[in-house]
Amino acid sequence: MDFDLTNEQKMIKEMVRNFADHEIAPKAEHIDKTGEFPIDTFKKMGDLGLLGIPFSEKYGGSGGDTLSYAIAVEEISRACGSTGLSYAAAISLGAAPIYYFGTEQQKQTFLIPLASGEALGAFGLTEPGAGSDAGGTQTKAVIHGDEYVINGEKSFITNAGYAKTVIVTAVTGKNDRGNNIISALIVPTGLPGFTITSNYDKMGVRGSNTSQLVFEDVRVPKENILGDPKKGFNQFLYTLDGGRISIAALALGIAQAAYDAALQYATKRRQFGREISKFQAIQFKLADMAMELELARNMIYKSAWLKDQGRPFGKESAMAKLYASEAASRITNQAIQIHGGYGYIKEYAVERYLRDAKLTEIGEGTSEIQRLVIARQLGL
Repeated sequence: MDFDLTNEQKMIKEMVRNFADHEIAPKAEHIDKTGEFPIDTFKKMGDLGLLGIPFSEKYGGSGGDTLSYAIAVEEISRACGSTGLSYAAAISLGAAPIYYFGTEQQKQTFLIPLASGEALGAFGLTEPGAGSDAGGTQTKAVIHGDEYVINGEKSFITNAGYAKTVIVTAVTGKNDRGNNIISALIVPTGLPGFTITSNYDKMGVRGSNTSQLVFEDVRVPKENILGDPKKGFNQFLYTLDGGRISIAALALGIAQAAYDAALQYATKRRQFGREISKFQAIQFKLADMAMELELARNMIYKSAWLKDQGRPFGKESAMAKLYASEAASRITNQAIQIHGGYGYIKEYAVERYLRDAKLTEIGEGTSEIQRLVIARQLGL
């Protein structure tokens, strides 16, 4: 197995890291304090082609692969978790479903602006009463003439406040067994009856827009149905499998930033007449952190590679997301411990890393759901 990155992947990594260090990192503290969404940064990322990395050039993308995209998520998240989350959601949730399941007309109309960076997208799955239980969706879309009429509510939707389109899951009927048929529809924002509010006061990733959506007789053309109406549930499961790779990469980037900060601090902070990095207790913490980063990165890269090869990757993406997110919480916590009292104050970024990392254990399926997915893949 070849663990070397291709020249193209190395170039993407270097380009994104340079952009993240100079454009994203200097704004991270301000974004965390104010909760401002970095719309100007996303415009610049669009100009660089970052919002279309895994999509064909035919649709405004860069023609890259999933691994290149995961590398970009990691580098952006290393600079700012908020920006990393919104970047990952814009691609893996807001645009990818159209790329995978959309008609040619839908790709021309909706995907090209998303992949080229002209617009942002979002994915409306979670509801107040249907989070981990996605099958419990209550939002309904009823055919009325040549339109679907949508009624319902979505919560915790990333990017929706700045999106031009939201892919919305809704119950569209019953199957032969009497179970709900869940379909996905492309819904442009700004339609009558479509209300978006962004009032969540979050613990972390505060600069990533998180919104509540309310649909009151929102009408969209029938041609806005995404893919096979009867396979919407399986479509969004595939979407989540891919999204878990990006959330794992988000967690990895945050954890890498925490490790870098802890390592730098340990080599400069002196106690008892020498740098604390000379103490075995600190060395062991840093060794464990470095090991977990490497293991998480390998699992992320493997799942991305499997996806690029067209092979099953659901189990591996769940493993990558589970391990990377929980490792990120451990690593950021240890980074604070190494900083001591300084790690507990906002002057140092490590407390932000801990707050940002926690989201990765919840979004795109909780750790408990990941374990359930893995267990089912094992035939249990």
